[in-house]
Amino acid sequence: MRGRDEETGEFLDISRSQNRRDALDVLALGEKLVSLTPAQLARVPVPEDLLPHIAEAKRITAHIAHKRQLAFLAKHMRREDEATLDAIRDALDVNSETSRREVAALHRAEDWRERLLKDGDKALSTLLEEYPQADRQQLRTLVRNAQAERAKNKPPRAFRELYQVLRTLFVPAALGLDAVASDSDADADDLDDDSDD
Repeated sequence: MRGRDEETGEFLDISRSQNRRDALDVLALGEKLVSLTPAQLARVPVPEDLLPHIAEAKRITAHIAHKRQLAFLAKHMRREDEATLDAIRDALDVNSETSRREVAALHRAEDWRERLLKDGDKALSTLLEEYPQADRQQLRTLVRNAQAERAKNKPPRAFRELYQVLRTLFVPAALGLDAVASDSDADADDLDDDSDD
């Protein structure tokens, strides 16, 4: 039976309902871990002793057995300290935000590809104002080739290549990698300047 603090009147122990909510929260966290790709899982600070349980849960496909393995994984996760679980939650939040940004950038690349094919040089000028580092000649050639492919019902090779070029423009910018690259270039320039002295 739970007691109360005589001064404040609050319960001293955690209720069974709270324990149940915490257990379900950890189970949901385990399900998220199991759903990650290997590359995403590598970015999450998962303790080594949990990795075999995650791999086993990924391997099992039968519904009831999979559910049982998830419960087993959650049991082991509840043995971890709260700081470890919080670190996993934070990493998953960052992972999902990165994924959302990347998907948005991919959609933007698709939209720009259609816009370039529809509006031609006018849209290309607008794109180059926003991304001056883009290769104007390469983009113009790809747009014209893709338009010709579409008109002649040929396989969309240039259409796909145009998407890949746009993707390389938009995805790093959406993930903030352009700033990192320019910072590392500046650091490299500083090192070169120091070595000249």
